[in-house]
Amino acid sequence: MKSTVLKAVSAAAILMLAGAASAAPTLVQDVRVFDGERVHERRSVLFDKGVIVDADFRGAAPRGARVVDGAGRTLLPGLIDAHVHAFRYLELPLLFGVTTQVDMFNDVQIMRDLSAAMAAGKNSGRADMFSAGTLATAKGGHGTQFGMPIPTLATPAEAQAFVDARIAEGSHFIKIVLEDGHGAQRMNSLDIATAKALIEAAHRRGKRAVVHVSTLENARAALEAGADGLVHLFIGTDIAARDAQALAQLAKARRAFVIPTYVVLESMAGVKTDGLLADPTLAALLDKEQRQPMRSSYGQAPKPDLLVTPRAVIAAMHRAGVPVLAGTDAGNAGTQYGISMHHELAALVAAGMSPGAALAAATSAPARAFGLGKRGQVAKGYKADLLLVEGNPLADIASTRRIVEVWKDGESAEPLRTRQRERVARENATPGLAPVALPADGRISLFSKEKLAGPFGMGWSATHDGMMGGASSATLELLSVEAGAPAALAVTARVVKTNFPYPWAGLAFGPGAGPMQPANLSAAKTIAFRVRGDGKRYALSMMSRGTTIPATVPFTAGADWKEVSVPLSSFPGIDPSLLTMIGFNAGPEPGDYRFEIADVRLLDR
Repeated sequence: MKSTVLKAVSAAAILMLAGAASAAPTLVQDVRVFDGERVHERRSVLFDKGVIVDADFRGAAPRGARVVDGAGRTLLPGLIDAHVHAFRYLELPLLFGVTTQVDMFNDVQIMRDLSAAMAAGKNSGRADMFSAGTLATAKGGHGTQFGMPIPTLATPAEAQAFVDARIAEGSHFIKIVLEDGHGAQRMNSLDIATAKALIEAAHRRGKRAVVHVSTLENARAALEAGADGLVHLFIGTDIAARDAQALAQLAKARRAFVIPTYVVLESMAGVKTDGLLADPTLAALLDKEQRQPMRSSYGQAPKPDLLVTPRAVIAAMHRAGVPVLAGTDAGNAGTQYGISMHHELAALVAAGMSPGAALAAATSAPARAFGLGKRGQVAKGYKADLLLVEGNPLADIASTRRIVEVWKDGESAEPLRTRQRERVARENATPGLAPVALPADGRISLFSKEKLAGPFGMGWSATHDGMMGGASSATLELLSVEAGAPAALAVTARVVKTNFPYPWAGLAFGPGAGPMQPANLSAAKTIAFRVRGDGKRYALSMMSRGTTIPATVPFTAGADWKEVSVPLSSFPGIDPSLLTMIGFNAGPEPGDYRFEIADVRLLDR
């Protein structure tokens, strides 16, 4: 009862503080101002009722105004992340100074709810969001892999109806996918004619059309088709200077913009951005689950050479005068909402942009490119979405991380930041899940006629992509074995390529008390097992709480029994203390598979 009362009092205090912050004008005095385009070394900025009243205020502070000392500090427009997928953690961006997000694919209801809150002036506690809603993709194409049915299209004749349906749902702009996949991960893509028809259909309705690309060829095609912007660049170990320059000149001629999403390209290259988490003031605003995606990556091994191409293209675009916008693709492995923007800014500077140009890429440039109204600048009549930092980010871009205060619609976000810090501190001080005691022999595959069990957790079961809308299947059969030998299990899988672009089927172990519930297996250092089969390649996969994509290590099931041993450290971004799944899967290549597995062990060495 006492705890409940204290929580209620604390919540009331936070609301009172927020109300107090909005009740009086605020004057940030004698501060360096980056207004979204240029720097003013010493100004005072007055805002009231959610709007900047005077961006160069002179004279005495108005009666009753809250005065904030700006000496040695820099005032910026609130940051705008020009590429996110804001399906969760809606409170996070604001804590790191991101006051607006441009969302590239989201649940329609989330988009509508946020749009309604913004229209009613009731979104001061979260970043504003402008969204494409449902993206335009092919059947079985990129965007269909998340287990929720979405409309797709196949021909130019369907374009106008598709665009009109998205506008009716509330989409602010149209996002189009040109994506064939990489390596074995192939997928269907819209053809250029259909993409062009979608762009024209959007323009007929006064909407912008942006295109997801992953190759130089598709980038050129999208620009030639009239795209307003490219919402990704692409990885590669080399690009001819003439090709980078030609792409930049094409973008300039078509008056298009580009959002490199460098941080997610790093993830694809297996390059992690854990440096942000080494900053205690930033890490203090993320709980354990929120930190986890930043420790993961799509690339299973670091290949920094793959970042040569995007760096070269960013530099070429900037030199050509093409608007480069800062976007993180937050919601993906290797990213997190809000905090990743500070790494994206540093990456743009490392690619050749000045700190001022990088800051414009996160403020005035995306506001202009997406037509977001009076935001992204420190100017009279603009939204009082503001970020105050220690130091001078025009000299050292990393100064954006030294956040003093954030204002959204003129209201201070400091009560929200304080509440999050306190929550994270409590979590850090609270013991986590008790470590699971491993069996003496490490064996977790206790297969019998009665049950496919383990010494802890939910046990073993067949798994397949049906939960994501796929059509693959798997069956399990207990094999007779010699007396005293560990029982073996035969896994027969059929992997079917349908609308789901990443099909799988196989065997999974749930270490927690319920589906995808975590277990603390930090005592384990290695997973070992015996396997034989059809000679095909399989994937040993693991997931932990906070990750959305499993980390995998390949293995081959040959004709004879063999021992496979893999250190848990080989699974990037996986936290053994929050392990939710261990899997042995066939796919993504379609076909029939069969392997036999026995003696699966988690070892402390």
